Amino acid sequence: MGEAQSLFAVLRQSATPAVVDAFERLVRDAPDHRLCRINALAFAKAEGLDEEAVLAGFLHASRLGIFDLSWNVLCPGCGGVLDANTSLRTVKSEEYTCALCAAGYEPTLDEMVEVTFTVSPRVRHIAAHSPHDLPALEYFRQIYWGSGLDLPDEDYAEKVDGFVIESLELPPGERAVLALQLPEEFVIVFEPVTHAAQFIDVRGEPTKERRSLSLVFDRTHRHSETLILQPGPVRIQVENHTEVRTLPSVCIAGEALHAILGRRRPFLTAKRLLSNQAFRDIYRTDTLDLDQRLKITSLTFLFTDLRGSTELYERVGDLAAFDLVRAHFQVLNEIVTAEAGAVVKTIGDAVMATFPTPDRAVAAAMRMRDAMGRLNTERGSEDLLLKIGIHEGPCIAVNLNERQDYFGQTVNIASRVQHLAAAQEIFATGAVLDNRDASALLADRGLSPVAHTVTLRGIANQISIFAIP
Repeated sequence: MGEAQSLFAVLRQSATPAVVDAFERLVRDAPDHRLCRINALAFAKAEGLDEEAVLAGFLHASRLGIFDLSWNVLCPGCGGVLDANTSLRTVKSEEYTCALCAAGYEPTLDEMVEVTFTVSPRVRHIAAHSPHDLPALEYFRQIYWGSGLDLPDEDYAEKVDGFVIESLELPPGERAVLALQLPEEFVIVFEPVTHAAQFIDVRGEPTKERRSLSLVFDRTHRHSETLILQPGPVRIQVENHTEVRTLPSVCIAGEALHAILGRRRPFLTAKRLLSNQAFRDIYRTDTLDLDQRLKITSLTFLFTDLRGSTELYERVGDLAAFDLVRAHFQVLNEIVTAEAGAVVKTIGDAVMATFPTPDRAVAAAMRMRDAMGRLNTERGSEDLLLKIGIHEGPCIAVNLNERQDYFGQTVNIASRVQHLAAAQEIFATGAVLDNRDASALLADRGLSPVAHTVTLRGIANQISIFAIP
């Protein structure tokens, strides 16, 4: 732990002490499987720590080499990892197919790409650093399933035994035979390394006739067509045509399997991380390729602008105005970060920020307005008058002007809603206030937004906007 102690000492300069202490305990004491693909949100909850502080800690620790960051494309059905990437730059397929669920999915950054952290081998070597040496049980737990599955710790093996009839390790280039009795169930022969599956619908009168089935694992053929067989003996010949060990397993797709797949928990999504200020500060442009266009089904945008900033420069002079505007930027940055958002860019005296959910954007907007009021009171003037607009919807994450940015109609609407606002006004669209948590936030404060129907330039249909008092 000599090098690790040095790295943790450096980490203390950028992460909160309680988070670093928790990381040190984790690396020192946790079993191997707890250090592979760590779910940062679950870790924060278990340790009783602030999520944003934990995320910032993991990001700084990854930059130092304490943890390795991974972007994993998930199947929304079974929660399996369809593709693991060390960078978001390599998430480029237009569709990912899950053989276990027999379904294809277009990747989005909301719930289909998770971000996890694995301890670096330079800090502590764990079994998952050599995944092709892991037993089948641990390969499923540490490599195949994503961090959103809440797998049991105490009776994990017993739970898996409840739906796995047979399994074996098949070295590269080898073949073997699985001889077993097929129960009257829906059976899946699944291989987690190549993501190959063969469905067998076992039904009808039992038979004593021994049937034969041949499967080849070669990373291309997925065996997705369903076979219908009677209950009884079967010989399944499996061949490994890959360069690594495979792990064919015969599973019953019944209550035991569905029970383990149904245990879900929140996980760190790519969308949330891209809207995290610490991530943007640490990784800057090292996120997307120039030709990447990654979809997000729901992101909340907040735009601010200072009313009369040109007159401000004329009235108080360039130097005083610059210092005042810079102070306003600093306050807005702090509020955005505190509400789990990120500043995408500043344009003149305006700010464009993103938030993972509408309620955080609404909370940030009200805090911004209050903060500008306090600054004005301290100065004895009304120089800082914010106009704020908020909108939520789908968008595309892109690399634009050497910056991770966003593109789409949602962004355009948010910007134009802000332009409609007058000084000290917060305008939010119906999409924002349709969010249950955003509406509850306003109700808790006794605020009743006033509705307007407006036409925005370049937008065909009228939209509803609400002034938040």
